[in-house]
Amino acid sequence: MDKFVIRGGNPLVGTVRVSGAKNSALPCMAAAILTEDEITLENLPHVRDINTERKLLSSMGAEIWVDDTKPDRVKICCRTLSDPVAKYEIVKTMRASSLVLGPLIARAGVARVAMPGGCAIGGRPIDLHIRGLEKMGAVITQEHGYLEARVERLLGAHLVFDKITVTGTEDLLMAAVLAEGETLMENCAREPEVADLAALLIAMGAKIEGAGTSTMRVQGVSSLHGARYRINPDRIEAGTFLIAGAITGGDLTVADCNPAHMSAVINKLQEAGARVDVFGTDAVRVRGGGQLRAADISTEEYPGFPTDMQAQYMALATQAEGVSLVEENIFENRFMHVQELARMGANIKVEGRTATVRGPAKLSAAAVMCSDLRASASLVLAALVADGESILDRVYHMDRGYERIEEKLAGVGAQIYRMGNVFPTREDEKTAIE
Repeated sequence: MDKFVIRGGNPLVGTVRVSGAKNSALPCMAAAILTEDEITLENLPHVRDINTERKLLSSMGAEIWVDDTKPDRVKICCRTLSDPVAKYEIVKTMRASSLVLGPLIARAGVARVAMPGGCAIGGRPIDLHIRGLEKMGAVITQEHGYLEARVERLLGAHLVFDKITVTGTEDLLMAAVLAEGETLMENCAREPEVADLAALLIAMGAKIEGAGTSTMRVQGVSSLHGARYRINPDRIEAGTFLIAGAITGGDLTVADCNPAHMSAVINKLQEAGARVDVFGTDAVRVRGGGQLRAADISTEEYPGFPTDMQAQYMALATQAEGVSLVEENIFENRFMHVQELARMGANIKVEGRTATVRGPAKLSAAAVMCSDLRASASLVLAALVADGESILDRVYHMDRGYERIEEKLAGVGAQIYRMGNVFPTREDEKTAIE
């Protein structure tokens, strides 16, 4: 099992480039199910969840090609869906398995999907997907850990989400584009990843109005065609690097990002005392060096402060002067990193959904355990400023969503290396889908 070894104390200096967004790439890959034609996706990140999605689509009958000259470019053709089943043994480590439910039933009229796995950070209720599809005419049953859905053809409907859900919005959007008639979706997620998916669907011939807003109107079409689309940069990876630059007192430029998608994080870093400069539409520079100061955060749906940045910000708060309140409003079990940060010397008290962080704390190296994707990132950030050599176990969690983060950090001055080195190579991935 891979581990990271990190010796703290080095400010990060230079330029680090951001990969494509995993949370955009996964639904865009699922959208390939909606057409018999070829879909070409560019700027896909080299992370475990993407490899899992490739295996999933291949198991259903899809043909997938990785471009030898440009490995972040993948072609997917779902001309034949010979086995419309999302098998548990493939999707058990990935929450995004539910994203194939909508497109499968819209295209094939039948779907069998294992209940999603992934990080144990709290409930992501699949019932929002189910209720929406049932309102569109699908008959759905659940047994033996699988959802089974059938329909002759989905019908347009008026869908109002009880609570904002990113995957629910994406799943039902993909279902609606092939439904008969009009679908009106209200209280939709507004995340850039949803708009990314909508842009691909429109390029495939879908008729969608209001993408990126809380209300979307979809006119169903009888079929979609192929398209070529470039995935947006990963705003969570970019935000993680910005905090890495600030927490180490470095001078770091984060390139190939979209600053417009990171306003909440940028504003909070500035409030905490970091110097942040935005360069055009694709780069942000962060400079530390002064004493960070306490600033509260409260996670919200986009455009609020993202839950996927809460753990990383908490690591930063341990180095800030004063008391920072970190309130988690999206997932009920997303403070699993607190105990590990405390092992390194952090002063954090949790009451319900609020963590009180007192700083600055002198962090010391320790052996710590990664519990989920973003918790892993917070421990990396803490280890970058801790005194001594930390060992992070179970970094396969980080490999689900960050593309070779140890290499990117080492390139800007971090003392970090991987023990074990069992992360799949590009050749492994190509073999797995052939």
